Amino acid sequence: LDGFTQDFENAPNYRDEDDPDYHTAEFCVEQLGKFSERDGPTFLACGIIKPHLPWAVPQKYYDMYPLSEIEVPAAPEDDLDDVPKMGWDLAQPHKEDANVTKLGRQRNAVQGYLASVAYADFCLGRILDAYEAMPKSERDNTIVVLWSDHGYHLGQKKHWKKATLWEESSEIPFIWVVPGLTSPGTLCHRPVDTMSVYPTLCKLMGLPVPDHVEGADIRQLLGNPHSKWDGKALSTMGYANHAVVDERYRYIRYEDGTEELYDHDTDPFEYTNLAGYGGMYNLIKSNLARFMPKADMKKWDLDFSQTCNDRYDSADTVKLCGDGTSFVARNPKSNCDFTPCPE
Repeated sequence: LDGFTQDFENAPNYRDEDDPDYHTAEFCVEQLGKFSERDGPTFLACGIIKPHLPWAVPQKYYDMYPLSEIEVPAAPEDDLDDVPKMGWDLAQPHKEDANVTKLGRQRNAVQGYLASVAYADFCLGRILDAYEAMPKSERDNTIVVLWSDHGYHLGQKKHWKKATLWEESSEIPFIWVVPGLTSPGTLCHRPVDTMSVYPTLCKLMGLPVPDHVEGADIRQLLGNPHSKWDGKALSTMGYANHAVVDERYRYIRYEDGTEELYDHDTDPFEYTNLAGYGGMYNLIKSNLARFMPKADMKKWDLDFSQTCNDRYDSADTVKLCGDGTSFVARNPKSNCDFTPCPE
């Protein structure tokens, strides 16, 4: 997990330009400089890989976070005691957490993550500098959307990496600049998810939203972050495992019907699962459950044809078996074998 010291210990002179993200940013900088040459609407998408593993970035980014100053996030030993088996299986504390703890490298891992985030910020900054250098007339006609695909655990819930339905895996930066609508420096605390990107961009551009597109149009929040909002944020991890979040609670329901419920007002780190407490919490669960998907894709309809030679690691990928195990998924339409869930 501590990418520089492990994966690149023989490359102490690793430079900014040695990482693919540098060249992605370079391409986007060049394209932004050509916007004025284009006729009609222009769309530019940019994906920065870091801070995805390996956390291999130049040493100077590690130097920004001295190991002696690193604080490891709190992770109570009993934090998974009130978590259902399927949540425990996603966390897999016997894997990364056990290994990192055994080696005593928690601070090294946190340092590696922060260093990689700093490098990603460097790449993003180059792109935003190019955006700021555009003529004002072009900036006034350009929408910017910045987001991440998921959050990250650094030992919280006895878990490292992503692929859970808890807050650490789900919370992301989500930043919009819409000339004439958004105001610099404003914050919105309403719950939304990334399914809102497509329909909101369509509406802002005056384009029809395709019938198959789901997600909320969040224009009203872009204009007034404090406006009334009844929307919720939905996350899915694997088959029929979902989480719904409102401004106070996170409700998780797994394929086998087991549940978790957390009150972020009193328990922001999700230490206490309230799902079995009854009383008012049953009403809260019932209300949030209305925003769960009404149907889930059938297991055998899932298409894994592009990865038929890969064995799935349940810590990182879809878990399809109700008993908490993973299996090698194969597309029956391909020439690959597939192994069903145990009876």
